[in-house]
Amino acid sequence: MTDLGINPLEDTESAAAQAYAEERRENIRTFVRTNPEYYIRMFDKIGASSRFTPTLNILAGLFGPVWFGARGLWNWALPFLIVEALAMVQMARGLFGDLGAEAMERIASIEGTLELRRQQLAAAIENGSDRVDAFQRTVDSLEANIGGIRAEAEAMAAEGPTIALTGLAILVLAKIAQALVANTALEGRFSDWLSDRTVRSGLPITEIIFSAIFMVLIVFAAMMHYSFPGRFSLLSDFPTDPDIRLVSIDGVEAFFNWAVLNGDALFDAITYCIRLVLDALEIVFVSTPWIVIASLIILLTWLTAGVRMAIYSAAFLSYMGLLGFWEKAMTTLALLGTAACLSILIGIPLGMFAARRPRFYSAIQPIMDFMQTMPAFVFMIPVIAFFGTGKPAAVVTTMIFGGTPVVRLTVLGLRGVPESVREAAISFGANKWYLLTKVDLPLAGPSIRAGINQTIMLSLAMVVVASLIGAKGLGEDVLEALQYANVGQGILAGFSILFCAMILDRIVQGGRK
Repeated sequence: MTDLGINPLEDTESAAAQAYAEERRENIRTFVRTNPEYYIRMFDKIGASSRFTPTLNILAGLFGPVWFGARGLWNWALPFLIVEALAMVQMARGLFGDLGAEAMERIASIEGTLELRRQQLAAAIENGSDRVDAFQRTVDSLEANIGGIRAEAEAMAAEGPTIALTGLAILVLAKIAQALVANTALEGRFSDWLSDRTVRSGLPITEIIFSAIFMVLIVFAAMMHYSFPGRFSLLSDFPTDPDIRLVSIDGVEAFFNWAVLNGDALFDAITYCIRLVLDALEIVFVSTPWIVIASLIILLTWLTAGVRMAIYSAAFLSYMGLLGFWEKAMTTLALLGTAACLSILIGIPLGMFAARRPRFYSAIQPIMDFMQTMPAFVFMIPVIAFFGTGKPAAVVTTMIFGGTPVVRLTVLGLRGVPESVREAAISFGANKWYLLTKVDLPLAGPSIRAGINQTIMLSLAMVVVASLIGAKGLGEDVLEALQYANVGQGILAGFSILFCAMILDRIVQGGRK
């Protein structure tokens, strides 16, 4: 065989390539189910190039978002649906819509005023009043306004064909774009399906019906609303009853009243714990001589972030001292330190507990999402109801806003510890405590430090907001600057907050070189 010039290795490779190609074709048939030979050619063409290869899919162009939705390509279907809905709305407005409706409403409103002024003018002429000229000028002005608005309405009505043609052009372009990208999008989904057979394939009848009904309802509702504004109140106003809101308000107020009356002991205990930490830090930062605190901060910055950052810290502290912000900056650091310390003392153990308990972490995740996404001015309301105003309430508000990153990043860091390292430690006889302190925490240390840093930074971001409920410090100066438009004071106090943030960031993150 070798003498005849036939290479057995090449035969084997050719057979393997043919087998792979046949398997790929069979997979494509299983995936698309409809018109498989067409998709085999298109997928081969797309896969032959690393660049975008436009191909023409007539069905996708005709049915647009319905085709994409039925194929499960909703990330493509929704943007195309928006574009097509816009095009349909423009076409409907141009062909059937009353483009001058808004202008005619303005004319009707002005005509009511004009009729009143005409009556006043007639009465003034009859009585020989000296205000006849004034009324006449008013009537003339209103009539001129009506004439101008009527001309504007006529001009808008004349633009109907242009608007309709614009909508048609957008629709055609959208159809062409869908026809060109459809096969590429479907080929990408096919690649996902090869690695994960739970990805939906084919064209299920239920998905076609759902996609069609969904798209038609969305486009029809948009066309009716924008083409005939104000005619269908259901499309413009959500159907509701004012009593629903009133009853909800009463229910929330009743709950908070009950919580305040029955939770005095709990809230007093929380306030007492906050006061212990806050008073201790205020003694350290506010009552201690400035030279001692400044020296300690500069030394700590030098030890963690190096000489250059220590020099910057000295400059920042000098800025705050020379401009008279020293005491308020230290008050801010005491308040921030209380919130950050309590958040860290609660957050790190909570993150360590949740890291190996997925169900528990899934349960507290919505609570943390609520804490991070709810606007500060909203959760300040119950905080004031439970704790009143003052520094403890400001600490609680700051903890709610800034306490979640340390939990999330502690969980992230501990879950990121390689299982092979943990298994090696266990195989050498490591107990749970050794595994936690010598393996998990050291390897998760960078992530945990990042969480501590983010908690401190978010807490510092609440300085100005916390001043609204009685917290003292630099936030008070910024708040006064906002109230009295004192630009200079606000900028200088803002830079002090910035410098505090930079010092704390470098102390926590380190970075000495």
